[in-house]
Amino acid sequence: MELLTINNVWMMICTALVFFMHLGFSFLEIGLTRQKNTINILFKNFFIITIGLLLYAIMGFNLMYPGAFNGYLGFSGFGLTAPLNAQGGLDLAYNTGYTYWTDFLFQGMFAATAGTIVSGAVAERIKLGPFMIFVIIYIGLVYPIAGSWKWGGGFLDKLGFYDFAGSTLVHSVGGWAAVIAVCLLGPRIGKFREGIVRAIPGHNIPLATAGVLILWLGWFGFNGGSVLSADPALTSLVLVTTSLAAAAGGIVAFLVSTAIYKNYDLTMFLNGVLGGLVGITAGADQMSPTEAILIGGIAGAIIVFAVSLIDKLKLDDPVGAIAVHLVCGIWGTLAVGIFGNLAGFTQFSHQLIGVAVYAIFCSTTAYIILYTLKKTVGIRVSEREEIEGLDLHEHGMEAYPDFRSNEH
Repeated sequence: MELLTINNVWMMICTALVFFMHLGFSFLEIGLTRQKNTINILFKNFFIITIGLLLYAIMGFNLMYPGAFNGYLGFSGFGLTAPLNAQGGLDLAYNTGYTYWTDFLFQGMFAATAGTIVSGAVAERIKLGPFMIFVIIYIGLVYPIAGSWKWGGGFLDKLGFYDFAGSTLVHSVGGWAAVIAVCLLGPRIGKFREGIVRAIPGHNIPLATAGVLILWLGWFGFNGGSVLSADPALTSLVLVTTSLAAAAGGIVAFLVSTAIYKNYDLTMFLNGVLGGLVGITAGADQMSPTEAILIGGIAGAIIVFAVSLIDKLKLDDPVGAIAVHLVCGIWGTLAVGIFGNLAGFTQFSHQLIGVAVYAIFCSTTAYIILYTLKKTVGIRVSEREEIEGLDLHEHGMEAYPDFRSNEH
């Protein structure tokens, strides 16, 4: 009983840390975009966490963890029904690490994160209404079904695919949707002129920096909680590998970007840290400290080249979400088969199959949802609304009413 209490308290602390990450995402997104769209971004982030939790309670949790099922699709009913013991109280034998309620809340925080990844990539030009419809369908149905294939004991779990805390199941699931959304939306006005990539600076880099530091802190819960207990040896190792990968990602991204562009780009440094965090997430429990540094460092280099490639493809991602969450999510997932306790050709092939399965499923479902919305209600704001800012046109308010800007 005492061990269960200790484990459960740790899991609840981790749940709070993952919840705190939503503030980090909000700060990062508004910091890297223009002030005229601040209210809009904050509104989207609040909608994602609130509707995400409700959808996960109504059906997502039981879609993702349906119990015995065919390995592809299962559903154990609507709503939350905690297992009871013979005396009618909460069955504490549900799990040795945590209670049913803690399980739901911890997993629910992960579900909302996938939607937040998309929010940053489509910032400053997507209609709010269609975006909310997309989030409801994608987080309510697509994410939990995809999650059941591994974490719910589905066919990828049986195959041997491994994803400790979600490099693919969370980050790539959001990343694939972000790619589709960016392609269907098109770039912001003025981003690409006569074949030249034009930088559109964010309005508050200090806020973006604070967002990354909050996300790094939250990742202790994201990865540390994925141990699913307070096991001292494994939990402490996971926190060490997580931190070292983040640090290596930031340093390498800063060095590589400085060598190429001849300036000290703080935003590249920030995204390098995030890339390292995403990269280690799939195998944080399997890696040595040295391997964590290698994985994070490679992710940091990947960030620099991925951002450049995305610009060359004329895909407009204001916050670098695709490079961070999708590209580094793929790298981190494949790294499980290259480094650590599971390294080997067989495991690498399992990881590759998992990446391909999620790429096909998430891209296809995201395309169907977004293309349907584009052809029916439209998904992009008008040129005038985009130029003048979504805050005024969609919300009727400004984030900084006492500070006017000439930004366009």
